[in-house]
Amino acid sequence: MRRITIPNLLWYGNQPRELIFPRRWEVEVLEPPGFHKPGISSEEINQAFERPIDAPSLEGLLQGGNEAVIIFDDITRPTPVKDILPPLMRAIHDSGIPKSNVRFIPALGTHGAMNNIDFRKKLGEDIVENYPIYNHNPYENCDFIGETSSGLPLYINREFNLCDIKIGIGCITPHLHLGFGGGGKIVLPGISGIETIHKFHSEVIMSNPGSTGLGKFEGNVMVREVEEAARMSGLQLKADALINSKGEITQLFVGDPVAAHRAGVEVAREHYATPLKKGVDIVVTNAYAKYNEMAICMLMSLTSVNFSRGAIVLLVDSPEGQVCHYLMRSFGKNYGGRVYIHRERLPDSIKVIVCTRYPDRTMCDLFAPIESVTITRNWDQTLEILEREFPSEASVAVIPDGTMQYFQEDGQN
Repeated sequence: MRRITIPNLLWYGNQPRELIFPRRWEVEVLEPPGFHKPGISSEEINQAFERPIDAPSLEGLLQGGNEAVIIFDDITRPTPVKDILPPLMRAIHDSGIPKSNVRFIPALGTHGAMNNIDFRKKLGEDIVENYPIYNHNPYENCDFIGETSSGLPLYINREFNLCDIKIGIGCITPHLHLGFGGGGKIVLPGISGIETIHKFHSEVIMSNPGSTGLGKFEGNVMVREVEEAARMSGLQLKADALINSKGEITQLFVGDPVAAHRAGVEVAREHYATPLKKGVDIVVTNAYAKYNEMAICMLMSLTSVNFSRGAIVLLVDSPEGQVCHYLMRSFGKNYGGRVYIHRERLPDSIKVIVCTRYPDRTMCDLFAPIESVTITRNWDQTLEILEREFPSEASVAVIPDGTMQYFQEDGQN
């Protein structure tokens, strides 16, 4: 038997899991070079803040400031925000801004609210116990600040608007629509109102749908909108991390929200780029960094699997289940959020298995009705099914984290 180790349970002990395959199968692990890069030190994080990209020093930015807000990506993203905060918090307090004038807001977009457990995982005990944290509500308390050049109305979180110091913390990973996340996405859709988010995911994307997709960045119509929204919002500084297969920061880009992000994307192209392999009999795709957004894994799997007769296994250990998404997920038997799409059965030629210790009946609603999916509780059950489907030879591709990889095809930007 061949044994392969993959990352697992990022926010729940970060313990890897082992997969076992029979020797008669040809198994290949499809992974990008960035997954093996070492995590950086606290001193290297300090240095990133000391040399911001196309932005004033922290001291210069904070000088004369009175009210500060730090927006950060939510629990659906792997960023260890608490590791990035120390140099920023020291600078804020050295500037004379009182602790009572500093607050945190998670950039939820239309994701469900975070709770105290989530906040402590992302920010650390000290921040939670000493500073107010306000969940973003896209349905209320969002102020109109103007329209982008394309006519997108921008409604932005009121508490963010009330502050004169505006800083964001997040990460850069491949993104289904924008090519790569991070940058101004912390504002749009992160702290935007529902009308803005809805039009962004319908009218903006449909103005040039071919420009969007995993790893597609240059010429992406949604990227252009996000960068303009970040400028209009007054976001002054952004810190964006690249992440390895252990959930560690391998590089941190700090500075102007647009310039620093673009510098990070240039590195991210190689960091997360995965060689494409098509026509594979069995594709095993793990959800790790964005463990409660397994639909991304399904997209990666469909790109690789043999459509005439193949099997897809999604490995999803998400104790709290898939993310609540008020825009895209189901909220009734035949309806859902504003851009929800009712999914048809998957083709009979492809067997889809979701291996999870925490199954529920709506977890697959972004890609398939639950009736067309086989649920298993562990790898032993999964392997038993796969061996029945492929009793002799088979090609197998293992994608260690389908939520943090993209297939780089020839000519892709």
